[in-house]
Amino acid sequence: MQYIIYDLEFTVQRKQHQIAEIIEIGAVRVKETDGTAAIVDTFQTFVKPTKQPTLTPSTVSFTGIKQEDVVGAPQFREAVKAFTEWIGEEDYYLCSWGPDDKMQLLRQTRELQMELDWIRNHNNLQSQYSRMINPEVYKQVGLKRALEIEEIVLQGQQHRALDDAYNTAQVFVKRYSAFTLEKNLASEELLYSTELVYSEGEASHNPFGALAKLLDTGTSS
Repeated sequence: MQYIIYDLEFTVQRKQHQIAEIIEIGAVRVKETDGTAAIVDTFQTFVKPTKQPTLTPSTVSFTGIKQEDVVGAPQFREAVKAFTEWIGEEDYYLCSWGPDDKMQLLRQTRELQMELDWIRNHNNLQSQYSRMINPEVYKQVGLKRALEIEEIVLQGQQHRALDDAYNTAQVFVKRYSAFTLEKNLASEELLYSTELVYSEGEASHNPFGALAKLLDTGTSS
């Protein structure tokens, strides 16, 4: 069994009717040997957005991803193909920090009528870790704070897919024996939002609502 710990970067959307698009996929492969987990490989690709091909200044500022990074990148379907080929044939757990990445994957995959079978054994590491740290009263722990708690040095920069995936993997490796991962199939799960965007009015777990509100300095028409 392998552990695929991944992260996505999306376009930042300021308006509620706009839909975010994935513009970067980053992932880390973790394998276990004799009860010890270790990072053994990495994957990264930019993804060319199609609904709004030109990145907004807000997206560039927040992620550091530039127009030239995505203009020649594969579109979502081809990027997922490369990602799943990298994952390979060995069974795996698919893990992210928080729920948003899975929801975005499902939204775009369903929109393009792509197969969902590869989105399986998905686990939210943030939820489990937060309960480890605060077993009596649940309090969501951010990735940066988790690194501080574990005394792990932040690698790279925040809001870049491979760097965030790598830092998430560091926390997972450090606490490997404490995580209990479950098996599941996304294709069998019914209750997922298909309107995940970085905008005001989003669900409380979305960390970018405040950012969108801050950026939206115009007045309503």
